[in-house]
Amino acid sequence: MAEQGQFRRVITNLTHGGHAILDSADEAEKTVETDDDLTLRSTVVQETPTVAAHVGTTAFDYLFPDLAEEFPDRHLPNDDVTGVVDALLALGTAMVETPAEVADPELNSPIPPIYTYWGQFLDHDLTAATDNDLVINIRDENLPPEKPEDVVTKLRNLRLPALNLDSVYGDGPFAAPVAGQDAVPYDGIKFRLGLLSPVPAAVGALIPPVDDNQRDLPRKTDRTPLVGDTRNDENLVVAQLHVAFLRFHNAAVDWVRDNEPEFESGAEIFRRARDLTRWTYQWLCVHDFLRTVARPDVVDRVDTAEGNLLDLDRRGLYMPIEFSVAAFRFGHTMVRGAYDWNRNFGRPGDRAPVSSLVLLFRFTGKGGFDGEQTTLPSNWPVEWDRMVDKNSPIAIRFARLIDTRLAPPLANLPNEGNDPQLSQRVRDLLKRLAQRNLLRGYRLAAPTGQAVAQALEVAPLSRAELEQDSSDGVKNALGSAGLFDRTPLWFYILKEAEVRELGRRLGEVGSRIVAETIIGQIRKDPGSYANRTSWSPDQGVLLPNGRPVRTIADFLRFAGVL
Repeated sequence: MAEQGQFRRVITNLTHGGHAILDSADEAEKTVETDDDLTLRSTVVQETPTVAAHVGTTAFDYLFPDLAEEFPDRHLPNDDVTGVVDALLALGTAMVETPAEVADPELNSPIPPIYTYWGQFLDHDLTAATDNDLVINIRDENLPPEKPEDVVTKLRNLRLPALNLDSVYGDGPFAAPVAGQDAVPYDGIKFRLGLLSPVPAAVGALIPPVDDNQRDLPRKTDRTPLVGDTRNDENLVVAQLHVAFLRFHNAAVDWVRDNEPEFESGAEIFRRARDLTRWTYQWLCVHDFLRTVARPDVVDRVDTAEGNLLDLDRRGLYMPIEFSVAAFRFGHTMVRGAYDWNRNFGRPGDRAPVSSLVLLFRFTGKGGFDGEQTTLPSNWPVEWDRMVDKNSPIAIRFARLIDTRLAPPLANLPNEGNDPQLSQRVRDLLKRLAQRNLLRGYRLAAPTGQAVAQALEVAPLSRAELEQDSSDGVKNALGSAGLFDRTPLWFYILKEAEVRELGRRLGEVGSRIVAETIIGQIRKDPGSYANRTSWSPDQGVLLPNGRPVRTIADFLRFAGVL
């Protein structure tokens, strides 16, 4: 298979959390082959300022097609669209933490923050697009839901829905350059990294190891990151995680050269290092990430089952609507308003202020690094030990609970909704994450939480459970449009985690959708670790002490950033 496939992998100019809507559903389809030996049916996408550097798309569909066929009975009400939209907007407003809740340590989860952003990185690796024109249609104030068959026809994914790290590798080091399109930069078969911008000592201490200056993404002079998905520079946490993936691959290249002499040529070493990086990542997504954020018994059940809800053989390669617009948005509630980031911007009581979420958005290329620098300042690299410890005695070193509360900065996203050409109404909505999530689920005809629970043979949440610990604003919003009986799937999954798992992990419905999707996509990728004979980290790269990489913390250690 040619190293460069027709399926372009470098994605730029995308906003947070969207999907692509094609202008026409009648464009000719063609088969696209990639260097992963994945063959898919793909619709050509014309290059636009929103959709750059891709020539192929994959499908969205419904994980529960029987529910989609029962539209609108198994979905949110559509007989009073204005009333439902108003209720969803009110619900999104009511889901933001109050000042008292922000200060409440009881709302911290047992999950370290790395899992929040590993999930965001994973989401960007699976899906890429922008559905704002569909979700926030400025020509249609009523925002009625699309019919499921129309959603499947119009909605396209700019990613292969496989955990293949195309968001990291782009088109690879052997692809011919394309005029006018940015590419992921390589130095031979290793990734090029960005250098930190030095700052005066008075501004802040250097972050150990102080002689390691390669801790930013590679960038153009205008701060634009040269990576496979520029969304991975929207906040500093996911940007630093992307740096870790670049460095893991580079370390894997060195490891293959030192330990596997049977791989001789540069191309052989590159492909082997890429495979080891991908397989380690995939294995960690199942055995560390999923078993931390979801119910382990559900993950085990899905991982050992012969079948899978994706049923890709019947419907082809697709990304489930229920996963993309609802279940996998659980991580939004885990986001903190401030982090113990490094010794310069640490926890309350340190000599320096905490690193607020607003600052973590500002110290990115899109945020301008808050100064004249064109790369990350040397006082801002993460100290990952503050983000991965499951046994830390420090409260701020944990994510927030998986519940129906979002950190206040997510109600006013600093890097979103700033285009002066948009109406004020649209700009406001782009900034308010909970409202966007709820409207997206409504517009894309996601089934209700109760309908999905019944399809999975799980007892639906009772009204008492939906009301449990809910504010008056949440109760009023749910009651105003009949949403207690037909509850938005995203809110339902968060409430299920909150009342049935105490916010410590996803409940059964959320766990099933997330596990079935992630494990299903890995199984259906012929190049994944699951399709290698008994592969485990024992057959992968090893840490200097000889241990395999079995945790996300180990991954960061091998990458040389922890």
